[in-house]
Amino acid sequence: MGLSYQEEFTIPFDMVDVKQEIKLPDFISYCLGVSGRQSEELGRSDLYVFQEFGLIWVVTDYELTIQALPKYNETVTIKTEAVAYNKFFCHRMFYIYDEAGNLLLDILCYFVLIDFETRKVAPVPEDLIAPYQSEQVKKLPRAPKYQLLENPSVQEFPVRYFDLDMNGHVNNGKYLEWMYEALGYDFLLCHVPKKIQLKYLKEVEATSLVSSRMVAEAGVSQHEIVVDGHIHAQAVIEWREGHVAG
Repeated sequence: MGLSYQEEFTIPFDMVDVKQEIKLPDFISYCLGVSGRQSEELGRSDLYVFQEFGLIWVVTDYELTIQALPKYNETVTIKTEAVAYNKFFCHRMFYIYDEAGNLLLDILCYFVLIDFETRKVAPVPEDLIAPYQSEQVKKLPRAPKYQLLENPSVQEFPVRYFDLDMNGHVNNGKYLEWMYEALGYDFLLCHVPKKIQLKYLKEVEATSLVSSRMVAEAGVSQHEIVVDGHIHAQAVIEWREGHVAG
């Protein structure tokens, strides 16, 4: 196991939905910020990685297991560690606990390093990863595979200016937002995710028209984010019924 790092965080008003539950796309982005602060503390900030190695970290997959979603004004502890790596992939875990120490959810992130010039996956330099004290393994568990959707419902969304990050590509959290939107207000009002598997295949760029495709059956929704006929992200979400706000 790797070197652990943790922070407390009180859920603010602008990060919850109408049910007063955390907006997962925003919260996932916040958790990545927590891991970024660990990296800065270890002398391995994104700027250092870019300047010293010409590399950038990219998330390829998320796997979330959710017991309960944090709520408005709740203080949670976010604990993270870079648990293992091999030649090309790194696994990082996030554990989110309530004030009583109960595990609310955990997030497994798959990372790769991309060469900024070639845009290709690069091997993980030993010197870069050493401060995290994560375990080097020959093989890591593979991310799930996804089936192509048949006869999905489709909603289209233009990429907006504030959807973009400093690299000019759509922020990771936006993909999950588009997937949620395909389910509709009434469904989201009375359902809570219990497991999410999400894969990023290709960046969505400025001015794109995005198709959010979805098939739902027996408490499971399957999703694709498509631009010009090409799949950019895929997900499977398992749902349970939840309480309506109020």
